Amino acid sequence: MATRTYPCQNVELLYVCKTINQSFKTCLPELSTLRSNWTEAYADDIDLRIDNAFEINLGIDVHKTLRAATSGVTGIQAPAMSDLSLFKTQIDADFKKDPATRDEILLTLGFSAYLHDVQRKSQGALTNLLFQFKTNLSPELRTQITEKGMNPALIDRIIGYANPFSQANTLQESLKGTTKELTKEGVLTFNGLYDEIISICKIASNFYHNNPLKKEQFTFSKVLAKLRSKAKPDTGETTPEA
Repeated sequence: MATRTYPCQNVELLYVCKTINQSFKTCLPELSTLRSNWTEAYADDIDLRIDNAFEINLGIDVHKTLRAATSGVTGIQAPAMSDLSLFKTQIDADFKKDPATRDEILLTLGFSAYLHDVQRKSQGALTNLLFQFKTNLSPELRTQITEKGMNPALIDRIIGYANPFSQANTLQESLKGTTKELTKEGVLTFNGLYDEIISICKIASNFYHNNPLKKEQFTFSKVLAKLRSKAKPDTGETTPEA
């Protein structure tokens, strides 16, 4: 029987890989200069392999669960768009004299990738922006923003919009009461995805060594920690700081 090389549950691995690959897609304009094969097609292929692993190896129709998440956005679309617009306006004003930091915040929280489509009323883009906002808003970044004068209640409202549509919660809910052992081929597939994502993480985190916010997006253990809703007992396993 093949041995797992990844230090987490099967569904966690796929979800963390999907999250990191999304960050990879967002940062492709910069990262594509590092390796000739780092293209949109390459990132899309990783996404397809992850989705196939969800469906073939775990029995989860990831597209169905994400469609269900997207459909729930309808009721909060207008207030969410209003609050996101207010948030961006304040970021633009607060960091007017520091455009590099302003742009970094908007990129990290998903505005650069999704705001244009959100303004065109794309529910999928809104789901993605809300989720990236919630996932990437670290305590340090929150403090950096609120110290400029933004009301924390606005930030909390935006996070609140994201909660019902968290892809992590949606995917984990679909696993409740379900156990499915991986075949040897399945383990090899999962190991391959883990190795590929770790390779991306090592190169990207080195590239962003002077940018803690972006580096964190390419640190497997930190993305995994954000996924887990509560601390778990130490099992003695270690997660590579890649």
